[in-house]
Amino acid sequence: MGLSLTFLQPTFNASIPNGGNPEEMDVNAPYVGLEWEYVYQVLMGCLVFLIVPGIGLLYGGMSRRKSALAMIFQSLTVMAVATFQWAFWGFSLAFSRNGGPFIGDLTNFGLKDVMAAPSWGSAVIPDIVFCFYELMFCACATMIVVGGAFERGRILPSIIFGFCWATICYCPIAYWTWNANGWLFTLPALDFAGGGPVHISSGTAGLAYALVLGKRSRYGEKHIYKPHNVTVVFLGTTLIWFGWFGFNGGSALNGSIRAMMAVWNTNMAASTGVAGAVMMGYIRHRKFSVIGACEGVIAGLVGITPAAGYVSVWCGAAIGFITAIVISLFENVNEWMGIDDGLEVFKLHGIGGICGAFLTGIFATSSVSSLDGATLAPGGIDGVGSQIARQLAEIAAIAAWSFTLSVIMLLILKYIPGLHLRVADEAEIIGLDIDQFSDEVVGEWSLFNDDNTGHQVAFTHGVPVAAPPPATSSPTSESATEEKTEPKTTPN
Repeated sequence: MGLSLTFLQPTFNASIPNGGNPEEMDVNAPYVGLEWEYVYQVLMGCLVFLIVPGIGLLYGGMSRRKSALAMIFQSLTVMAVATFQWAFWGFSLAFSRNGGPFIGDLTNFGLKDVMAAPSWGSAVIPDIVFCFYELMFCACATMIVVGGAFERGRILPSIIFGFCWATICYCPIAYWTWNANGWLFTLPALDFAGGGPVHISSGTAGLAYALVLGKRSRYGEKHIYKPHNVTVVFLGTTLIWFGWFGFNGGSALNGSIRAMMAVWNTNMAASTGVAGAVMMGYIRHRKFSVIGACEGVIAGLVGITPAAGYVSVWCGAAIGFITAIVISLFENVNEWMGIDDGLEVFKLHGIGGICGAFLTGIFATSSVSSLDGATLAPGGIDGVGSQIARQLAEIAAIAAWSFTLSVIMLLILKYIPGLHLRVADEAEIIGLDIDQFSDEVVGEWSLFNDDNTGHQVAFTHGVPVAAPPPATSSPTSESATEEKTEPKTTPN
């Protein structure tokens, strides 16, 4: 995160931590002339919100049709759970003003005193606005994590795990990285918008989820890798790209030139990410791929996240391109590691986040970070090679913490009676949507229900057989119905 502008700053008064009693004083007075700053920040938070349903659409399109709704649905439940967790104690654990080097305290439990006082991150942003903006980061990270449950994880344990992961993994890591008391902040490790707290942490947690759940029952068959709707994948990717302008552009916590540079770097890295991924895909397969281009967008965005407010335009372009190339080289990482990470959470976010954090240490320059008038962040390009070592420390600490704690939490949930993580084999075969939802991805329920009874008809190898027409007085109607319900096999 960036720091605030150095002029016209409201000041924090510890004796009135909520900014004052609005019945006795005008709590808006310190921000007169600065209203545009917090309006800008709220709008940036609203843009970040779009990333969560965007991930839901991306994941839903990548799924097979019979399990697409599970991922779309969780974009809503994740936002609901993350909002409650953040208001309950998440914000206090991550951004309270008091605390040691590893975790905050519960000073702001239940959003106590989170209102009109200047936030520590930026004096021109009130606490309530800062809290709203940071909530969206927690929700994005949690949404990425649940992708590890792809096509075989039950919804209820996923919701519970999301709450626990946000508390035990995300909040401490966000505190280390962005809170002024955090050990990575004071080291300092450079992370402008969440390469560590959002991507490395969620990518390694997604890896843990895939490992604990095990492989899908028909893992290895070609069709299991096929997205059911490439158009939906494209739509989700577009929402993510659009929302990422708020993700990075708002992380300066002010409307400075540095924030504008972060917006430009975001677009540049996503664009060069597309170029790198499409190039690698064409070299390998001699064909273009929409899915490959979408992965390139995500790769570029993930790579630039920790660097967006620290690097120049062409260094940002290099980060997006290099990250996409690296991720393309890890195309077969699932086979190498023997895992079934169908949505490639670890590859895109874990490996991509590691690549971006490392490249930040190389390309960070004070000529960009000082554009908001407050921050100097030199890296290798400025002759400070030790910054690369500090970035490696960040990578190792965050990856180890998130992966280890995620495995422990998942194993605990797995063995709690009645709270098993994985659906039954039969449910996996027919699809999570039919097993756990009353909706259907297209809505042609006439194909699924018997018109006479209203009951769902039988399944053949996981595919619903069309309901027969109503019975007639014809003596052959019963045999005709049987023929439609039981498809004949053609002899070879």
